[in-house]
Amino acid sequence: MGLELYSVREELKKDLPGTVRAVAKMGYECVEFYSPYFEWTAAQAKEIRALLDDLGVKCYSTHNSARSFLPENIGHAIELNQIIGSRLVVMASAGRRIDTLDGWKQVASQLTEGAAKLKSAGMRAGFHNHAAEFRPIDGVRPMEVLAKNTPRDVVLQLDVGTCVEAGSDPVTWIRQNPGRIASMHLKEWSKTTGYKALFADGAAPWKAIFDAAEKTGGIEFYLIEQEGSDFTPFDTAERCLATYRKMRK
Repeated sequence: MGLELYSVREELKKDLPGTVRAVAKMGYECVEFYSPYFEWTAAQAKEIRALLDDLGVKCYSTHNSARSFLPENIGHAIELNQIIGSRLVVMASAGRRIDTLDGWKQVASQLTEGAAKLKSAGMRAGFHNHAAEFRPIDGVRPMEVLAKNTPRDVVLQLDVGTCVEAGSDPVTWIRQNPGRIASMHLKEWSKTTGYKALFADGAAPWKAIFDAAEKTGGIEFYLIEQEGSDFTPFDTAERCLATYRKMRK
């Protein structure tokens, strides 16, 4: 059980080591760094790895802009991820608005090319959805295009909240893609408060989601992600983890 560090992004900007320590103290077992990590040097990545090891916290995945998958950049992504122990390099978005299915096929091709290079390094590629990927274009959802046109070892990291907000059923999606949901963002969504809803305070059917993820999806780790709430970011992260633990007893 981990935290996508975008949830505490302002704190992370001010004090990265202190923020990771605070998250570990809450009881999170892993963290996911997001796109600014790509600017690290190898030396900085080694310092972060030492911090993680000292805290007993893992980093199983990172979020990356689409540019990290370009041929001239993917080598650096591989280097940094290997140092910090991550084995899943996730494209956090396509990086631009795409209005055609052919455009999404091009994203799938970029993912496929990146996946081949990552596989040779003992790693996997992934894609993280937002609401746009679940909104149909000419009757077809972009996520269906990405799933169909990428190898089965490309992880479809499910952002639950955006899937629900777009009107799709996350449970059905998981069951339609067995073994490909190795990672999941436990983001909530509510008709009244949107993404400010705390985990389990919105519309997502969590019990059914966990059941599908663990029986069919191939889930390996969960990540809380919160875009904001009525509480401080640290308080929010702590509340979400407490709710998750209570729910999973």
